[in-house]
Amino acid sequence: MSDSIRILIADDHPLFREGVAQSLASEPGFIVVGQAGSGEEAFTLVGDLLPDVLLLDVTMPGDGGIITAGKVAAAWPVVRIMMLTVSEDQDTLMAALKAGARGYVLKGVTARDLANAVRVVAGGDIYISPALAGGILFELTANKQEDDPLTTLTDRERDILNLVAEGLTNREIGDRLHLAEKTIKHYMTNVLQKLHVRSRVEAALLAQKHGLAKE
Repeated sequence: MSDSIRILIADDHPLFREGVAQSLASEPGFIVVGQAGSGEEAFTLVGDLLPDVLLLDVTMPGDGGIITAGKVAAAWPVVRIMMLTVSEDQDTLMAALKAGARGYVLKGVTARDLANAVRVVAGGDIYISPALAGGILFELTANKQEDDPLTTLTDRERDILNLVAEGLTNREIGDRLHLAEKTIKHYMTNVLQKLHVRSRVEAALLAQKHGLAKE
């Protein structure tokens, strides 16, 4: 049995946000783990909750959805980002995709179609509302790997990578850091994607090469 899809919803209209939350929470295999009313709040909650999917409104007070998408994609690439918006503007759509969003859904969508979109995005694919999908050329720019990719890691991710380099399993790392084994797995997925490596062994070797891992 596959794990449930954990969803965080960010929208500055409480009535709409709560309606979306109730709709998605009623779907089998979905868990709404949190709600945010601004981009800044969403960013903080993503760090705390590490959801599988983040639903973002484009227009919110402070950091809007696109800025927030870029920040989340850079910090936690394992989180799948989906915009839920009224904007049909092509430039906004392309800006969202380039910021890291993997889905772009119009707010007029049915509950069934929204749930389907969430499943598609959670599965790693791109979903664009059909009304906007025609004729779009995906020109997503490749992320440039920095000279020292370890600089992209958070302090927690560096701690976990260090323990991986020492040969500890996810469970042992979780015991050491007082975190759930599944949480460690989420962090490691982020680490592998940030470092552009395919395995724990490659990540450990890279850590040693850049002097992070203990001798």
